[in-house]
Amino acid sequence: MAAYERRFPTCPLIPMFVASDTVNEYKSEDEAIHVIERRCKLDIDAPRLLKKIAGVDYVYFVQKNSLNRRERTLHIEAYNETFSNRVIINEHCSYTVHPDNEDWTCFEQSASLDIKSFFGFESTVEKIAMKQYTSNIKKGKEIIEYYLKQLEEEGITFVPRWTPPVPCKSESSTSHPRRPVSPAINIPESATKEGLNNKEILNTSSSPLEPTAGTPDDKLDADYIKRYLGDLTPMQESCLIRLRQWLQETHKGKIPKDEHILRFLRARDFNIDKAREILCQSLTWRKQHQVDYILDTWNPPQVLQDYYAGGWHHHDKDGRPLYVLRLGQMDTKGLVRALGEEALLRYVLSINEEGLRRCEENTKVFGRPISSWTCLVDLEGLNMRHLWRPGVKALLRIIEVVEANYPETLGRLLILRAPRVFPVLWTLVSPFIDDNTRKKFLIYAGNDYQGPGGLLDYIDKEIIPDFLGGECMCEVPEGGLVPKSLYRTAEELENEDIKLWTETIYQSASVFKGAPHEVLIQIVDASSVITWDFDVCKGDIVFNIFHSKRAPQPPKKDSLGAHSITSPGGNNVQLIDKVWQLGRDYSMVESPLICKEGESVQGSHVTRWPGFYILQWKFHSMPACATTNLPRVDDVLASLQVSSHKCKVMYYTEVIGSEDFRGSMTSLESSHSGFSQLSAATTSSSQSHSSSMISR
Repeated sequence: MAAYERRFPTCPLIPMFVASDTVNEYKSEDEAIHVIERRCKLDIDAPRLLKKIAGVDYVYFVQKNSLNRRERTLHIEAYNETFSNRVIINEHCSYTVHPDNEDWTCFEQSASLDIKSFFGFESTVEKIAMKQYTSNIKKGKEIIEYYLKQLEEEGITFVPRWTPPVPCKSESSTSHPRRPVSPAINIPESATKEGLNNKEILNTSSSPLEPTAGTPDDKLDADYIKRYLGDLTPMQESCLIRLRQWLQETHKGKIPKDEHILRFLRARDFNIDKAREILCQSLTWRKQHQVDYILDTWNPPQVLQDYYAGGWHHHDKDGRPLYVLRLGQMDTKGLVRALGEEALLRYVLSINEEGLRRCEENTKVFGRPISSWTCLVDLEGLNMRHLWRPGVKALLRIIEVVEANYPETLGRLLILRAPRVFPVLWTLVSPFIDDNTRKKFLIYAGNDYQGPGGLLDYIDKEIIPDFLGGECMCEVPEGGLVPKSLYRTAEELENEDIKLWTETIYQSASVFKGAPHEVLIQIVDASSVITWDFDVCKGDIVFNIFHSKRAPQPPKKDSLGAHSITSPGGNNVQLIDKVWQLGRDYSMVESPLICKEGESVQGSHVTRWPGFYILQWKFHSMPACATTNLPRVDDVLASLQVSSHKCKVMYYTEVIGSEDFRGSMTSLESSHSGFSQLSAATTSSSQSHSSSMISR
């Protein structure tokens, strides 16, 4: 114990251990109990970029050591103070006397890590934490031996065992009131989150503190708010935390960043119920159309790159990314005829996703929250051809989608050189634009933008585009007429639209009464993790997982066979042969999960044995009609004629190798896993070896 105490206030054998301050200390009168609480300063070996993004150079931990000389035990508890609302680290160590030989010391150590969110670097933080922890464990014995040797060099080779003090007779015979002993003071976590420094904490520990209500997540770091979110009132901060907590508990899908949640709250004046409704709808939409991956997986057609007259151009005076759109020079009719409405919509979505990314980058560059961008629209050249009905229809749909899914992302809209036909277009479009968004519009006719209150008030002179009289060469395409040779027929456009929106990692499957859809997964290494993510698009289904030591027969190719049924709404594959018996040929490894129409289900299963696992989606019949005497094939053919006996699911599965799985929530968010892009809330249970979560 004497050697251990020499680690403080610093330890040269642990370079990351920079300093420590005592914030609370308690000793019993007989000195048998000694409890000391320290605030430790650590210099984590993390990439410089990550430290810059997180806004800290050091992290702080609170360590509580409880020494009981009577019992000859030392218990150590440690938890992180920095980013405690995003990362939860707990460590427990204990030194005890060996029960069979009191000259031996037993040492036990355990730790847990739970990363809720960390600016999108969850996987990196987990790896850094595991690396640091592993390194410290390896050095534990070396450090103790170092200080034991130091004690020996000082001539200290023996520390007498504690014995209770013998009271004097005068003290035992005379009754004297004992001096009250100050109890150990538990420092509430809120004290550090409210910005108290070491000196202030020491001052407050001179008197007992009232226990604080709430949870460690009931307050955000002030520095984090200032740097990434902006000025928030206590009510607004509370709304953000409550909505985020609700999403973590019930959404069971990819949880958006605080900045994104805050946009929806602002769009509904911090009415949690209204914000929650539109946010959940948006999250479902993003998942359905794979919007999270559009920048990485979709390349705009060459026609868009050549004739879409828009692009990013520096930033405005407030640091907002600046997007320039030369709408008057753009052939909207030609683009719609050549590409279709869906391609244009997808391109606009990619622009918005790029805008969100640029806002995050500018937030880091300027050191203050930038959550929206500025759009400059030049209407020079706008005429009646821009009022072509299909083009206006496409524009209205784009506005509707953007308004629903990117609220409060437009900081300012500068409309320049508005012609006489503009009021007609404005009359058609304005009803679809939110009132709060319309307030951000600034409209200039002719050359009014060059006068007082014009463009120079919002954009630096050095970056005003050349086509607006500035000196900055703007690389935004000039647009122009789309050659009619690039136009497509209505049939081609329809097929192209379907193709564009079905480019997804999800697969569709039809589930009929008597004909479940089944997916085969072969597992070589035990303790691998099978992950799944599926949506019940139509009907109610029962989800099962089975295990078999032998592989089922491959599906037959004939369309009327029991193993393969083709339908316009998706495929249907059956693997479990009807002669197989449950319990003999295959076994059920999970309890059946009943899923209702419209539900989204994510989950994982830690495999216990190698072999073949079968994921099954089965038609859920009501008890009254659960039985049937029809043969399997006949039942399927009959059910094809009854739409009420058909269900549809969209699903995605992936297997994570045991080497990539470490039993924590973030293991399923590993960079090795594509599934991490689907669901950041998938977890596993060591007791049941699986988990499934349903989002309604």
